[in-house]
Amino acid sequence: MATLLKWIVPWEFSWVFLATFLLACALYLRGSRRLRVSLGRQLAFWAGMAIIYLSLHTYLDYYAEHEFFVHRLQQLLLHHLAPLLIVVAYPAGTLRAGLPLAWRARLLRPLQRSWPWRLVMGVLLNPTVASLLFVIFVLIWLIPPLQTLAMLDWRVYRFMNWTMLISGFAYWSLVLDHRPHPPGRMIAGMRVLSPVITMSPQILAGAIVTFSKTDLYPIFEICGRAFTFNVLTGQLIGGLITWVPAALIETIGGLLALRLWLNLSRRGRLERRPPLQPIARSSATSP
Repeated sequence: MATLLKWIVPWEFSWVFLATFLLACALYLRGSRRLRVSLGRQLAFWAGMAIIYLSLHTYLDYYAEHEFFVHRLQQLLLHHLAPLLIVVAYPAGTLRAGLPLAWRARLLRPLQRSWPWRLVMGVLLNPTVASLLFVIFVLIWLIPPLQTLAMLDWRVYRFMNWTMLISGFAYWSLVLDHRPHPPGRMIAGMRVLSPVITMSPQILAGAIVTFSKTDLYPIFEICGRAFTFNVLTGQLIGGLITWVPAALIETIGGLLALRLWLNLSRRGRLERRPPLQPIARSSATSP
């Protein structure tokens, strides 16, 4: 029992995270009672939420701060897997239904119509910006000095985790959008191609870390490693996590996007370009 409590009790408690997490859970529970949500979608949502909680608010966070390969596993879960699972559940409508009607009328609708909200969403959900941030937030925290800073300052560490999570949600919500374009922000073909593009620099970065013969992240030695095996072995495992499982998850995301594209095509909902008009000939002809 004591061992179980050790894993459940958070390594670093956060009221902001806990309040946000519980609010999302309560809204989804309330909304799923009002709407018909399939069992598969509910399982995907709760699996994603469980992964987020496990990664950020349990004792696993201790190991992520004291061992490089556990840290890379944590980032993979936050950036790739958890957002993918939750987005596949399409929870927006369910969460909205979980709000009381008065809150939707007085708070949610004015917020969505306000210019700051539209500006933030317009930038964050721009396909180019979202795709770049999805890659950049993987690569930038692999830079040794920035990794060191994140491990030494809890504020930078939490900022790092939130950037990974938010950029993952923004990217997968575009790639796995079940609507045609427009109103979807990304064209259907690019949704399939995008994971191939974004995984390439991550594969390269993972390979560099994997095959490095020097300790790139001595900060984990300074903080005290959680395990006793060879430093380069842990770094190799961390590089492989950044390389192979990440690419596999993005491949699955691309296949899901392909499935959605085929469904849109079968229903005739893809954007059709108007046929080219023949060049009008001049009515005035020379005799």
